[in-house]
Amino acid sequence: MEDAVARLRNAVMNYEMETIADLAKQALKDGVDPLVAIEKGLAEGIKTVGERFGRGEIFLPELVMGAEAMKAALAVLEPAVPKGKHRSSAGKVIIGTVQDDIHEIGKNLVSTMLSSNGFEVVDLGVNVPSADFLKKSDELKPQIVAMSALMTTTMPRMAEVIAPLKKKNKAIKVIVGGAPVTDTYAKEIGADGYSGDASSAVDQAKKLVR
Repeated sequence: MEDAVARLRNAVMNYEMETIADLAKQALKDGVDPLVAIEKGLAEGIKTVGERFGRGEIFLPELVMGAEAMKAALAVLEPAVPKGKHRSSAGKVIIGTVQDDIHEIGKNLVSTMLSSNGFEVVDLGVNVPSADFLKKSDELKPQIVAMSALMTTTMPRMAEVIAPLKKKNKAIKVIVGGAPVTDTYAKEIGADGYSGDASSAVDQAKKLVR
């Protein structure tokens, strides 16, 4: 059992995108609890990858490959989780790239890293209209709304969401990020947190839901 979980953990840490789905299938065949495989295997692996990235030991391509490997295994393991059994949730996050912006690598990484750290993540995708962020926040009652913008021209879309969101529900926390976004800009538009990369996004989220 331990071996199967350790193999999954190592496969994420070694970016084994091609073989990890087979390892996940084998783990299920061997009777490993899929929740244990996810939390002690995949989540631990991606956490290590994220820490390495945070320390500058690896770069974005490796972080992306680790996230992709984890995703491939999750696709096998998540459907096998017994009904009614859930991973313990650190909080619910809605995430998306703002309207008129179709960049998704950063958003996808943050989404994967948050999931692996126990957050329940609802990914709205890219080019998300401001009204959709507000509608989904109303429907799903998340603790955090996370927005990404990769162009200076789309950054103002974040402010369009934050003002009405905070007016309606002061308890919801907002994290923003993306290449042109700065901590100063985040504060100006009323965001609760800013993140320059996927690892610090997780740290921010954890702080905000404490």
